[in-house]
Amino acid sequence: MQTKSPVFEDLSNLMTNAFGAAKGVGDEVRAAARARADAFIADMDLVSRDEFEVVKQMAANAQVEIAELKAEIAKLKAPKKRAVKAKIKK
Repeated sequence: MQTKSPVFEDLSNLMTNAFGAAKGVGDEVRAAARARADAFIADMDLVSRDEFEVVKQMAANAQVEIAELKAEIAKLKAPKKRAVKAKIKK
């Protein structure tokens, strides 16, 4: 007595092979889409996260330096303004 039918066994093998081929095609499509997306992003000339963080830190440092320089300028101008006001009062 046969427990496996050759027709069903062949059908089972055919389905297994078909699913394997479909998975392979799906993987190929995903790889091609990823490659195309990577090329598209590369053409956009975007910056990396590291480059962005460096420029962000540079901008923050520049803002601090600007604030310090403005305070220094105001400090240097203060005695001059007092002297001008003193001359005007005379």
